[in-house]
Amino acid sequence: MEKTCDVIISGAGMAGMTLALALAQNGLKPVLIERQPVTDQLDAGYDGRASAIAYSCFRQWNVLGVGEKLAPLSCRMDEIMVTDGHLPGAATKAPLPFYLHFRSQEISDRSGDEPLGYMVENRHIRTALYDGITAAGIEVIAPASIETIEEHPSRISVTLNTGDVLSAPLLVGAEGRQSKLREWAGIRNIAWDYGQSAVVVTVKMQHPHNHVAYEYFLTSGPFAILPLTDNRACIVWSESHDKAKALMGVRDELFFAHFQERFGEFLGEIELVGPKFIYPLGLSLAEDMHKGRLALLGDSAHGIHPIAGQGLNLGLKDVAALAEVVIEAARLGEDIGSELVLERYAKWRRFDNVTTSLATDGFVHLFSNNNPILRPLRGLGMGMVNKIGVFRRFFMEDAGGATGDLPKLLMGKSI
Repeated sequence: MEKTCDVIISGAGMAGMTLALALAQNGLKPVLIERQPVTDQLDAGYDGRASAIAYSCFRQWNVLGVGEKLAPLSCRMDEIMVTDGHLPGAATKAPLPFYLHFRSQEISDRSGDEPLGYMVENRHIRTALYDGITAAGIEVIAPASIETIEEHPSRISVTLNTGDVLSAPLLVGAEGRQSKLREWAGIRNIAWDYGQSAVVVTVKMQHPHNHVAYEYFLTSGPFAILPLTDNRACIVWSESHDKAKALMGVRDELFFAHFQERFGEFLGEIELVGPKFIYPLGLSLAEDMHKGRLALLGDSAHGIHPIAGQGLNLGLKDVAALAEVVIEAARLGEDIGSELVLERYAKWRRFDNVTTSLATDGFVHLFSNNNPILRPLRGLGMGMVNKIGVFRRFFMEDAGGATGDLPKLLMGKSI
């Protein structure tokens, strides 16, 4: 028998679950479909990454009732230090004098004393969201995948490999970069590989990190030290694919030696905590965010390099915009899956998604090289931004998701 609901969400990741909570909180009935058991994603060995969450996106979780659980598991980022350096070695040149230093206290009067962002391990985010989904009684069908789709004048129906048939006015693709729904809809996807992979590890340090994040732009790719709770840090170490794969396979003492050269000594003795993870890096950008009764959000619509820590934030901004558009349309008695409604969502998010993707792509190409012409120019650029307060404050507020036409959830308000 065909089961009806208001919104079918394909993908119970962090963006998909956040959307389901926002819709359910406002009286709509979403159903989540996930290809693998959701509980598998909560295991510490599933995903070693941590995400830098903009303070506006954390406000959204507060409104949806999961922020309280995440707060003690989150680490404030009160400062960010960005430097452009050389690869370590016997012939390493002297450090460049240019850097960027962002401090949350500079914008505290406008941000409500929020930090620049919160570092939260992905496994904690997934657990808090899944607990929220369970408490709200939102149906999750997993493991399951969509086999066939039929679009009708007033609804769209999907048949799952479990035999379930679901019907709703709106279908949302939140499956990630390899979105099957995006392919089904014939939405073109612009994508390329950066020739880099990120090796991700967690470390515990001797000296306190004082809630400071560090990012070194090295010629092989960025090396980031991102503060976590319990005086730990998430390390995102970008290298070429071959070098990154080699690092995953070398003896622990050799890995640690290469690692410590980049990490430095200012945080004292360090200890690797847990396993190493590796993730290939690339760009993915869908040409449209909706087609027919399908809307895309998160990595299904855009996947970017982690160089600026904005990947998940873009997806959470999509959630806030789509939830507000759909909920307000439902209250007005509109067809929530119509072209007219979904274009409002796309128009709201398109510019931010495209400009952030292009800016991130530009940073990767600008900094992941040792070009003798570009190196002094980018150093001067960093130095100028650091000296001019209005530029520095704009970048901090923009990274915090507090600029532009914000959806209500990003302002900490209910829809």
